[in-house]
Amino acid sequence: MKKKELTIIVPIYNEVDGIDMLESEFLPYFEKSSMNPQVLLVDDGSTDGSLDKIKKLCETNKRFHFISFNHNRGLSAAILAGFNYAKTDWLGYIDADLQTKPIDFLKFEDYLNSFDLVLGARMGRKDSSVKKLTSRFANWFRDSLLHDGVKDSGCPLKIIRRESALALPYFSGVHRFIPALILMQGGKVKEIPIAHFPRENGKSKFNFLNRSIGPIVDTFGVRWMMKRKVNYRIQSSDTLPESPIS
Repeated sequence: MKKKELTIIVPIYNEVDGIDMLESEFLPYFEKSSMNPQVLLVDDGSTDGSLDKIKKLCETNKRFHFISFNHNRGLSAAILAGFNYAKTDWLGYIDADLQTKPIDFLKFEDYLNSFDLVLGARMGRKDSSVKKLTSRFANWFRDSLLHDGVKDSGCPLKIIRRESALALPYFSGVHRFIPALILMQGGKVKEIPIAHFPRENGKSKFNFLNRSIGPIVDTFGVRWMMKRKVNYRIQSSDTLPESPIS
């Protein structure tokens, strides 16, 4: 059986103060993982010197690699670009703020043979009251319309089967709906409790508008896609030639 290998996508936008922590936070996971993990840092058009530090890290540790955007394109674009650029059969995702920790990926590995997406559910959230309240409402509203059965869809700790990740639709905000979209593909989803930590460096990109109005509109859009999904099963066929018949 082919050994499972993993690339973990880390989107980065103006996180210059936290990049020095990435290597030390990932090392315990590298040492214990059975998946020969590597990390793909996606610089989302940072303007604070993050890219210089990213390049230095990738030069000194061969498990770290990077791609960079010419302009800020947003979290969904960074995640999807990472999924497309990586080559391994399994693709992970974690935020650069390290409020979730790479070591918790170990909890996911035993479930990968049975599920297409394994994600965390953050316990004891260390966010502001406004952010926690907004997240709680967003999860309730999303599940009420999409019925994905997931408590924490936006948790920034996920491992996804490559073919499932590459089949995700392209739109801004897709990262909030990955469980529902994997289920729409006919995939299987597993949610596992994980720890959550305070942000130690940098500044949160959270604001009321990007966590309320946009996600509400997007939820209706995803519900429309689910209702309009085309299902079919091929019963029989002949064999197509490898090239057109002249």
